Amino acid sequence: MILAALPDPSRLGDVLMAFLSILFEGAPYIMVGTLLSGLIDAFLPAKLLDRLLPRNRVFSTLIAGFLGLIFPVCECAVVPVIRRLVQKGLPLSCALTYMLSAPIMNPIVAVSTLTAFKEFQKVTGWLEIGNATMTLARLSLGYAVAVTVGLIVLRFRPGRVLNASIIEGIEAQRPEGSAAPKVPFNSRLVHAMRTAMRDFLDTGMYFTIGVIITSVFNTQVNQAILDSVAGNEWLALPSIMGLAFVLSLCSTSDAFIAAPMAAFSQAAKLAFLVFGPMMDIKLMFMYSVVFRRRVVLLMLVGTFLLIGLMSQPWISLIEMLQTSTKP
Repeated sequence: MILAALPDPSRLGDVLMAFLSILFEGAPYIMVGTLLSGLIDAFLPAKLLDRLLPRNRVFSTLIAGFLGLIFPVCECAVVPVIRRLVQKGLPLSCALTYMLSAPIMNPIVAVSTLTAFKEFQKVTGWLEIGNATMTLARLSLGYAVAVTVGLIVLRFRPGRVLNASIIEGIEAQRPEGSAAPKVPFNSRLVHAMRTAMRDFLDTGMYFTIGVIITSVFNTQVNQAILDSVAGNEWLALPSIMGLAFVLSLCSTSDAFIAAPMAAFSQAAKLAFLVFGPMMDIKLMFMYSVVFRRRVVLLMLVGTFLLIGLMSQPWISLIEMLQTSTKP
């Protein structure tokens, strides 16, 4: 029997191996996430969220942070959804909270984070959640930051936050009694599939670019140089958050990028996983369609400082709580 000779080890082979392992692990989550976003875009009634939320603005803002668990969308899909919901009367604080929290506080992201950080464990033949420190820290910190921003926005009038075109759209809405034209089910389904396909190609492109950079980063960069940055928490946090801003990864798969970065601390990885879905290069342009540019810049600086300051004490708090609850 003649066996094909294996290729000799090479630097390119190491990059390709790392690239394919991350790509095959993360791609299914992108597909599921974009399919759900397409179905929500086509079938979710625009006023449903407004009906579900209580009238008290503070309480409704707190509730809006959990809406991603019911209506999961990634950061690429949530911005156009928020634009439509705001124009149809959804309170601005709720819309902003949902916009920032939904890419993190949703079941797909929770499962992908559990998988990427290997926080599942086999117990007597069944899969159970083990020490899910990163997953719990990511979801809870994402919720806390999103609600904090939403509560701050409560102090401002919509005209100071939203673009003039959005304000005009709010004022030009149809009277409450007018009925929207009915769209056949088949047409909605086609629209959902087209939206899902467009989102998959868009997010898949950014994900692939991120995987390439990460593969080269993990296999070719001198770890001694990396350790000089990653070992210093003052440098590691802002540098990895800047990396998240540049890579513009999808929240359904960015955990597969962060998990292999062994030189960085858990707090730095947490900052990467919370800041990236809330603020990156592509989102800056998308946010500018809905919000005033000054507001977008304030959101960038505010979330950067808030997440950077909270990541280390937050991950320590989650670890302490988990230790105290263990038998």
